[in-house]
Amino acid sequence: MLEIKNLSVNVSDKCILKNFNLTIKDGEIHALLGINGSGKSTICNAILNHPEYYKTGKIIFDGKDITNEHPENIALMGIFLVSQNPMAIEGVNNIELIRSALASRNEKTNIFKLNEQINEILKNINLDLSFASRDVNVGASGGERKKNEILHLLLLKPKFIILDEIDSGLDIDSLNIIIKSLKKYYNEYKPSILIITHQMKLLSSLKPNYVHVIKNKKISMTGSLDLAKKIENEGFNETFKVSGE
Repeated sequence: MLEIKNLSVNVSDKCILKNFNLTIKDGEIHALLGINGSGKSTICNAILNHPEYYKTGKIIFDGKDITNEHPENIALMGIFLVSQNPMAIEGVNNIELIRSALASRNEKTNIFKLNEQINEILKNINLDLSFASRDVNVGASGGERKKNEILHLLLLKPKFIILDEIDSGLDIDSLNIIIKSLKKYYNEYKPSILIITHQMKLLSSLKPNYVHVIKNKKISMTGSLDLAKKIENEGFNETFKVSGE
């Protein structure tokens, strides 16, 4: 599904990643851990070809080189990023945004059926039905913005999902709702997922196939969910010390 080959990323002349490699197969769930500033979010933005990043190496998605592809085309191919801080878009409501996104994929939509789908999802994720016609994330709390991203995800049905600290700033009830929605979507569609998080609850629930740790600008350690548990209990420094890193 996704292959990152010898990727190096510079932002404002600062090297953030160097010779970074990662392969995620169809239907696999991978988690990416690391201390603050280690480059985890840089990976997310690099996959989507952030315009301020200078990159060398290759990013292959579904057999196609997307290293320098336009972000809109990358999204149309089926990659969906849930960011740490979803932006607000004044003047564009949720229905308009979703219809526009579906139209970009040449998918015809029945407005009445779409409204029914949106209302059902809003109920399931415990968001007021008024969100359907509200400007995207305008006046919304951090938790509401994350839930709104889940609304878009469930309607657009991506095949590769990047969760960039989706659990940050969420109360336990909101996090449980989002986890339940993600698990249901995964069980039905089997997308590939890349999770970036500092917390165990999301990982324990989604059960990644692999857990990777970034250190020194690249993946320095890979293991199972047990590796994430070890880091939670002992911290990054002690884990690396024991491994000889």
